[in-house]
Amino acid sequence: MGIFSRLFGKREQSAEAPRGISKEEALGAYIVREHRKGRSLEEILDDAYLKNRATDEQRLRLLERPEVIRAVGEDTAAMAAEHVREAT
Repeated sequence: MGIFSRLFGKREQSAEAPRGISKEEALGAYIVREHRKGRSLEEILDDAYLKNRATDEQRLRLLERPEVIRAVGEDTAAMAAEHVREAT
């Protein structure tokens, strides 16, 4: 490959090229981060930030992401355990 081709030609996308974070991944991370700050899932899903960046269908799909399910489930389990500790 010549110097001009390398400078001005189209770059070939290799399978090893790093990829950026997808919009869905970023929104999923937002949900997890906000939930860990103590916000309710309902409040986060109704957040203008999320509503401006995702349709209702996309927001529902975010709830199917494993990291969102894991974070919400872990927090729910931790809150339930704390409730049991306080009751005893």
